Amino acid sequence: MRTTYEDATVRLYYLSDGPEGGVAQTLMYGPLSDAMALAAQQEPAVQDGLWIATSNDVVAWRDLAEG
Repeated sequence: MRTTYEDATVRLYYLSDGPEGGVAQTLMYGPLSDAMALAAQQEPAVQDGLWIATSNDVVAWRDLAEG
């Protein structure tokens, strides 16, 4: 992810597995640091479906948290 500073504005969303590819549910728009904190509070099953989008990239939350 190219935009990684803590105050970068991101979209944190949950991408569910559905019969037609799933649905994206936005959990928040805001600073990366807040998105990371909110994501860490979610249940493990939800964390598996979390994604963070910046103005120029999208990455799975788990990849960012474990990286």
